[in-house]
Amino acid sequence: MEFHRILVPVAGTKADEGAIELACSLAKRKNKSKIFAVHVIPVERSLPLDAEIKPEIGRAEDILSQAENIAQERGCAVETDILQAREVGPAIIDEATEREIDLILMGVTYKKHYGQFCLGDILPYVLKNAPCRVILDHQIDI
Repeated sequence: MEFHRILVPVAGTKADEGAIELACSLAKRKNKSKIFAVHVIPVERSLPLDAEIKPEIGRAEDILSQAENIAQERGCAVETDILQAREVGPAIIDEATEREIDLILMGVTYKKHYGQFCLGDILPYVLKNAPCRVILDHQIDI
């Protein structure tokens, strides 16, 4: 299977590293593959979408810089972008559609909500609405 355009949403969790590493492995199979790492900043409805939220922007820049470093260590180039949106899931889907992505690769960490395994709100939305294949890279703490 070949993927030419891979989107990796990063959130600043441990799972980001594994997702970027896997994207690099897949991209190396095809020299012309491109990796896009995005971080979505959710913007409250009381603020305009283009509001400059300095602490979150600084954090997003750090997260994307870390993704670039991981990719660079693996001999890959990654294009990064900060998105601001009301909801994270729809922003990921919009980005995948606009960039004509053929794979969304998301790192997943184990979460418990009321004692049960929980995927949260973003992953189910992406799985349901993705215009392409989706790979979930489940990170396990050993």
